[in-house]
Amino acid sequence: MIIIENFAEVTAQIETERGISREELIVAVQQALVSACKKRFSEGTSLECEIHSDTGEAQIFVVKTVADKVFNPDIDIEISEAQILDPNCEVGDDVKVLAELGAFGRIAAQTAKQVIVHKVREAEREKQYEEYKDRVGDIVLGTVKRVDNQSVIVDLGRGEAVIRREDCIPREILRQGDKVRAIIYDVRSELRGPQIFLSRTKPEFMAALFTQEVPEIYEGIIEIKSVAREPGSRAKICVFSKDNSIDPVGACVG
Repeated sequence: MIIIENFAEVTAQIETERGISREELIVAVQQALVSACKKRFSEGTSLECEIHSDTGEAQIFVVKTVADKVFNPDIDIEISEAQILDPNCEVGDDVKVLAELGAFGRIAAQTAKQVIVHKVREAEREKQYEEYKDRVGDIVLGTVKRVDNQSVIVDLGRGEAVIRREDCIPREILRQGDKVRAIIYDVRSELRGPQIFLSRTKPEFMAALFTQEVPEIYEGIIEIKSVAREPGSRAKICVFSKDNSIDPVGACVG
């Protein structure tokens, strides 16, 4: 038997705080324990894991085929022995035999804890991707976390984003701790987690800023036709309104 300490409390806390269901965690831990324990048996051995969700007690069973003659004790079981476990079994049936893990059980318990941590990280990454994938074109405000020669890493609170050098305003100096506003222009799901790319130079950034700051644009009374920029130097924006009582240029100036 494998004892996973504080299993009920940990899974309940993760379910509440991270939104990962207890059932999902149990399945992940079962799969990990089976994978870890297979190293103790010959190739082709079939294992199953049962976990008591309240106590954290996990048991590994070897699924064996009932046979008249045993050729591989990891796979087969004599019918006389099998009928002690299940009096109604016959040759060709499968029965579950509790595995004796000994000291290996402690290693398996540690594996279970690692799986829970990995599952939480994986779920957080997926949640972060789902949160930001539909926000392309939105302006976000973050804090500069790290600056290097290639990029600026921005802390968005619920994740990190990248402003590559070509998306930084020329001659603008950003330092750790600075507040920075930028537009999300790409979100990718990668093995290392979601990659959120920001820009402060793209024309869409200026258009989004005007949409935020000018009520007439936000309400659709004024339409942005085009934007041209030399980031850090000058910019032009072309606006239009179908409402003759509105001066689109005057509404945007200032």
